[in-house]
Amino acid sequence: MPNALVIRAPGTNCDQEMCRAFQLAGAAPELLHLDALVKDPSQLNRFQLVGFPGGFSYGDDIASGRIFAMRCREKLYPALRTAVERGVPIIGACNGFQVLVQIGLLPGPAAGQPWPREHAPEQTVALTDNENGRFCDRWVGMVAEPKSRCIWTKGIEQSINPRDTEDVWMFPVAHGEGRFICKDESVLRELESSGRVALRYADNYNGSQNAIAGICDDSGLIFGLMPHPERFLEWTRHPYWTRLDKRITSTTTPGLRVFQNAVNHTLAVATR
Repeated sequence: MPNALVIRAPGTNCDQEMCRAFQLAGAAPELLHLDALVKDPSQLNRFQLVGFPGGFSYGDDIASGRIFAMRCREKLYPALRTAVERGVPIIGACNGFQVLVQIGLLPGPAAGQPWPREHAPEQTVALTDNENGRFCDRWVGMVAEPKSRCIWTKGIEQSINPRDTEDVWMFPVAHGEGRFICKDESVLRELESSGRVALRYADNYNGSQNAIAGICDDSGLIFGLMPHPERFLEWTRHPYWTRLDKRITSTTTPGLRVFQNAVNHTLAVATR
């Protein structure tokens, strides 16, 4: 059973949900405070999976995820880089996605390029204020990018009838700074052409470029998304669950599949 690390900080509020997601997917989760990792970064070596949960870390002071991310850039980047280089799948949901892009773990180095040794990569994408200027708390239809290299989303949409995707495959969102933007058009083109776009919104409610809801790095192991898959582990959480066909509700939810994909990948690598 692989060990999964979930990193929390003051203000984090989805850490228990992410722990439960890893547990239901077949991993052994452990919740650690960021301060404990900063004190001893070598603890990362004990884990085969890593999660950055959603919430309002440090009260989203300055900007969403900024303090969490800057502490990681300054104190944890070498340990995180080592984890990435040994093939550890990493997920960041909502605030966790904001943290990953500000650390520089997403989208990461260009295809075929190594990770910088001492300093984290330059930030090239961001999650900024929603187009309507409001906090959005709702369920949103999702569309998987079939050409994505992301291991976390592999095969999810194929398990759902395409006619029902928008109504069935939905994830909850809750953010005020979730609009995905790139530094320039060349960054956006590279993300699209290299298979790093993993998820899109069926309803681009927050104005994200190309309706992007989630991206991965070049390896497909590091995955960030603004929606919350860890809040959709049972079909009874779905807003229309009483109207869904029982052939659908007898299967695994898309939210749980995300975590199962990563756990199964880790187990497969361990047996090679």
